[in-house]
Amino acid sequence: MAATMQGKVALITGGGSGIGRATAFRVAREGVKVMIADYVPEGAERVVKTIKESGGDASCVAADVSVTKQVEMMVNKTVETYGRLDYAFNNAGIEGTIADTAGYPEDSFDRVIAINLKAVWLCMKYEIPQMLKNGGGVIVNTASTLGLVAIAGAAAYTAAKHGVVGLTKTAALEYAQKNLRVNCVCPGFIRTAMVERAMDKSMLGEEQMIAIEPIGRLGKPEEIAEGVCWLFSDAASFVTGHSLTIDGGWTAR
Repeated sequence: MAATMQGKVALITGGGSGIGRATAFRVAREGVKVMIADYVPEGAERVVKTIKESGGDASCVAADVSVTKQVEMMVNKTVETYGRLDYAFNNAGIEGTIADTAGYPEDSFDRVIAINLKAVWLCMKYEIPQMLKNGGGVIVNTASTLGLVAIAGAAAYTAAKHGVVGLTKTAALEYAQKNLRVNCVCPGFIRTAMVERAMDKSMLGEEQMIAIEPIGRLGKPEEIAEGVCWLFSDAASFVTGHSLTIDGGWTAR
């Protein structure tokens, strides 16, 4: 993949930790210049430092992807820094409250939808015009297995992630003939800080999560990063509108 990805520019939201961080490291190894966007700047700065120490090229920007002006600034800073935008991984997200649908707090529901769904649309709104200026590009959105199936107690998260899958398919159709591919990844239970917080909220314990996974373990952020890197690459040049499920076999049950 290195020959085709070398020198390209990627924007990764939620890039300071978890799946975003692993993906930043993975694409940087292919010679991609990476802009790390995160609500927590310290995490993004650590990722940039590690990439640079390994000989890569990375920068960071602090941004709340649920705020329009900050998303616009984030994309503009990427282009100002590197001159173009080739890849975008719209990955930032939160787990939200665990509660039955009728008892779900409205403010929490709104926050989950704002960050996990509306923000994906906002990112694409500003990424797509920049990519079209360069003759095309690739966008990968983070959905979830809960964009394909559901579990009790996660109404907002499940609704948002189903929305990401639909949004991805729509954008893919709109730009298929403009050399702009749009896909999403649907991770299962991955060992990240967000999943650990979900455990703490008693959504599911670790043993329960592992029991759900036919492969018998939680996934690793690096395993999702491999899927994103492939979707970015020309090896996936005929793939658009696809939801790449990386879940240890969970949704095959």
